[in-house]
Amino acid sequence: MSERTFDRDTLLDLSVNVIPLAILLFFVVLYAAIAPFPANPVVLAVQVSVITITGVALALLTYYSGKAISSAEDEADDMIPAGYSEADAEVAGMPGHEDE
Repeated sequence: MSERTFDRDTLLDLSVNVIPLAILLFFVVLYAAIAPFPANPVVLAVQVSVITITGVALALLTYYSGKAISSAEDEADDMIPAGYSEADAEVAGMPGHEDE
């Protein structure tokens, strides 16, 4: 077992959230550089806070879903498929190993 929290496959599963996070970061930087409503700083603060809160929520959701995926993969290694018993698994043997 590796020491890393997420393996390569889990990181590939979670990579779909990189694009939305980049878009949200782009808009935060855009609103910071070019204020669309320069006369009203309250509107700018609300816009940036809504985007920032959404980005933080997406990042947290991505992290916790990655942990759930990793733990589910670890638990699945020890599970026997539905409809089978341990006796069936012993009779079938390991794939690629022939009985001698």
